[in-house]
Amino acid sequence: MHSIVLSSESGIGDLERRIARDLEILNLPAANWPASVRTADGNAVTDVVVVGAGMNGIAAAAALIFKGVRNIRILERASAGNEGPWLTFARMDTLRSPKTLPGPALGIPSLSFRAWYEAAFGPEAWDTLYKIENATWVDYLAFLQRVLSLPVEHEIAVTRITPADGLLKIDTEAPRGASTFFARRVVLATGRGGAGGDKIPDFIDADLWPDLAAHTNETIDFAQLRGRSIGVVGGGASAWDNAATALEKGAARVDMYVRRHSLPQINKGRGSASPGYFHGWSALDDAERWALFAYLNDVQAPPPHETVRRALRQAAFHIHLGQPVERAQRLDDKALVRIRGTDQPTVHDFLIVGTGFQVDAESIPEIAALSSFTARWRDRYEPPSDLRRPELGDFPYLGEGFELLEREPGCCPDISRIHLVNHGAALSHGAIASDIPGVNVAAERVSSAIVKSLFREDIGPIRRTLEAFDEPELQGTPFFVRR
Repeated sequence: MHSIVLSSESGIGDLERRIARDLEILNLPAANWPASVRTADGNAVTDVVVVGAGMNGIAAAAALIFKGVRNIRILERASAGNEGPWLTFARMDTLRSPKTLPGPALGIPSLSFRAWYEAAFGPEAWDTLYKIENATWVDYLAFLQRVLSLPVEHEIAVTRITPADGLLKIDTEAPRGASTFFARRVVLATGRGGAGGDKIPDFIDADLWPDLAAHTNETIDFAQLRGRSIGVVGGGASAWDNAATALEKGAARVDMYVRRHSLPQINKGRGSASPGYFHGWSALDDAERWALFAYLNDVQAPPPHETVRRALRQAAFHIHLGQPVERAQRLDDKALVRIRGTDQPTVHDFLIVGTGFQVDAESIPEIAALSSFTARWRDRYEPPSDLRRPELGDFPYLGEGFELLEREPGCCPDISRIHLVNHGAALSHGAIASDIPGVNVAAERVSSAIVKSLFREDIGPIRRTLEAFDEPELQGTPFFVRR
């Protein structure tokens, strides 16, 4: 693994100068242009709050600043260097995406991951790199925060967003205490878990937590599992990552229970990672979007071959295909797992639940109080009987700029000031707010939508500024007329 100590400090310095030159040539960022807004009692209002400083938050914030929306705040609940899942619950060795993806570069080559990596470690290191290690990706995102002077505020959690007289009231919590301020727009760039949290099936008893079970997206003290028997529910990528990690950290045995009789074979997500899907998905009608998303959801993605091989290198790894868990429950200090169709339960010292994320507006803490006003897909579209997928109906039904829409007209008009740029957008916009390949498309789309809405909202003062613009063009020519 590359350390934080770069092999070429001069290379990074050269890259920073190149970035500064590229931005100067492109006249970026533009001057701030939205009107200055204050609350009724005279307090300043932030134009846009971006919640989350991972890759989507960085890209959205930079795209807004480039377009001249510079009165923004970026609030991140994690400490610096721990944004996103990469150093916490993402327990794979490397990113799943190929190294050639540009990252949140916004169309500027000098901001790409490759430009940074070659500057930091040299072109030869790039040539030999297979896939991007998690810590290296985090270092790159931290570089973008710094080189773009993004106004990230760490260890601040947004707890509640409330419409308030044409603005949004933002309640936050931080180590130094709670605070409240107002904004005109909010971008929720809160990752896969930010659309509703962990999915825990009903057949897994809640009283297994916290000592006998954990979801793959939770903090797990693997040192405490050394020498123990671990059960893993699910056969997706995160389940495999956690199984391998547990064994690498000294678990005595891992049994993985998978309901399918065989693993998915083709990653259709990779097959749909193209500009056509990124730019065209949201232009499809509801029936086409639903049918396409249902297809992708049904076929599922296989775990990466690197992850499978990592687990298979461990002799104590055992996979049980075609053995769905019917019930998981506590028996004193053990976790009992009952497999459908069998009489004898299996006993484990600990259970790891790898069942992914749910999408549920009621479980998004920032907007939970607004969930009854929020349009979902089930409110807008009734699929044919063969395509009914109740869990897909819970996805928010979003507008063209990722904005939340009202369930009923007039019930909460200001809900459209909130833009959901996370996994909850997948049915409305495709996977551009979930994965690395589409991050630049999502940033451009949400920033353009916010620019348009702010311009419409501010057209009065913007028009007055235009009328007051008085820079004579013909001064010094025979045709100059003094006014």
